[in-house]
Amino acid sequence: MGLSPFSIPLTQTPLLSPALPNPRPYKDVSFAYCVGYTLFILSYTNFDQVSEAGILKVVWVPPEYGDAVACICADGTLLLWEEVGEDSQSIKWIKCKHFENNESKALDLQFGASFTSLKLVAAYSNGFVKVYELQDPLDLKKWQLQAEFQNVIDSVPMMGKPSCLSASISWNPQRGENNQSSFSLGFNSELPQFNASKVWEFDEAHQRWLPVAELALPGDKGDQVYVVAWAPNIGRPYEVIAVATGKGIAIWHIGLMPDTDGKLSVEKVALLSGHEGEVWQMEWDMGGMTLATTGSDGVVRLWQSNLNGVWHEQATLETASS
Repeated sequence: MGLSPFSIPLTQTPLLSPALPNPRPYKDVSFAYCVGYTLFILSYTNFDQVSEAGILKVVWVPPEYGDAVACICADGTLLLWEEVGEDSQSIKWIKCKHFENNESKALDLQFGASFTSLKLVAAYSNGFVKVYELQDPLDLKKWQLQAEFQNVIDSVPMMGKPSCLSASISWNPQRGENNQSSFSLGFNSELPQFNASKVWEFDEAHQRWLPVAELALPGDKGDQVYVVAWAPNIGRPYEVIAVATGKGIAIWHIGLMPDTDGKLSVEKVALLSGHEGEVWQMEWDMGGMTLATTGSDGVVRLWQSNLNGVWHEQATLETASS
C-alpha cells in the first residue's frame, strides 16, 4: 500500500491530525512521517531517516525554538532531532539530545513554552514524571532536569513499583507573563493511585511542582486514563479539561483561583459516551469550544456544549469502507 506523509499514523493508534507538518511557514516545508513505524523527515532538499527503531510518538518543538522534533522510540528511548544547515542545499537532521532513563520506558512527552523558558515533560512506565528545562534558547543540546516526581498526591511508600502501560500529558495552552506553568497528567496502570488525572502547577516561589487538582470523583480514582486534553481558554472564568477513561469522556471545569489550601476547585460537568471501545486521541479546536475524539471504533466524534452548558454529540465522522 502506498503511503504519503499525509496519511501515515505516527503512533500505534490513529491520529486525528494527518502526520506532522512543520508549522514554520517562512522556511522550506518539512514533514515528519513513518513507514512501518520508522520515522523519516522530508523536506524540499533532503530525505532523512531519523531512527531505525519503531516510533511511537513525535512532537514538534515550539517554532520559536527552531526546527526540531522529539520522538519516543519503541524501546522507550526519548530523542531530540534538530535541523541544521546554512542553506537549503546543506540542510540535514542531527540527533542533538538523548534523554537518558535506564530504569523505564518513556510513554508520553509534551513541550510547554512559558513566558521565560521551554520545558519538556516526559512520563515513564514506572509512574514517574520528569520535567526538563532548556538552559539556552539557542542550543537545543543543553537541557537540565528540573524535577522528578510520581503522579500521586500523597506519599505512598508501600505501593511498590507500578507498571504503566500508557500515559497522557496535556499542557495548559495559555501563555503569558502572569500564567504559571501547568499541565494535566494521567496514567494507565495497575495501581489506582497513579491513574487519576492530576493538574500540576509550578510554584515559582519555592521552585517546585505541586498537585493543585485531581480530576476524579472518589469512586473513579482507580479508573485507567487513556487521554487528557486541556482546552484553550478565550475569556472563560475557568479552565476546561477532558479526561478519557473506560467509563467515557469526562469534562471538567477547573477554577482559576486556589483555595486557602492551595488547591483549585473542580467540577465534573459532563460524561460523554458514544465510542465503542477505548478512546485513543482527543483534540480541541482553537477556541476551546469543540472537542474531537477518536478511538478503537474508527469513528471521529465532535462534541460541543450548548448555551445551557449541556454537552452533546455535534457530528460523527466515519471512515469510508474500502
